[in-house]
Amino acid sequence: MTRPADIYLRFLQLAEALRGLPSLPSLDPLEERMLELVARATQAKDRLSVRDMIAHSELGSPATLHARITSMREKGWIMLSDTEDARRKQIELTPAALRHFDKLGEAFAKAAKGS
Repeated sequence: MTRPADIYLRFLQLAEALRGLPSLPSLDPLEERMLELVARATQAKDRLSVRDMIAHSELGSPATLHARITSMREKGWIMLSDTEDARRKQIELTPAALRHFDKLGEAFAKAAKGS
């Protein structure tokens, strides 16, 4: 019988292999946390604006978060889109970031099957 820990560790191994594939530039730990927020908002069909992200003060100062948003845009993970209010920009995953999450999902399914 496969233990849940075995499945998770296999997933981590498969996910690490994905990081070695040429795709998007890697993110630092803070950017990873920010990407998770964007991904969860996307999945929940919620809108996440730059202002909303900056409101997460536990992640860092507004200047730090703005710099990371810029970095993540330059790396191709997120994009900013207009809203009804021209002063507010919505943070969205790029198609490349969505493909990355698809690959992670496939890796998790493969780990769960044990193959």
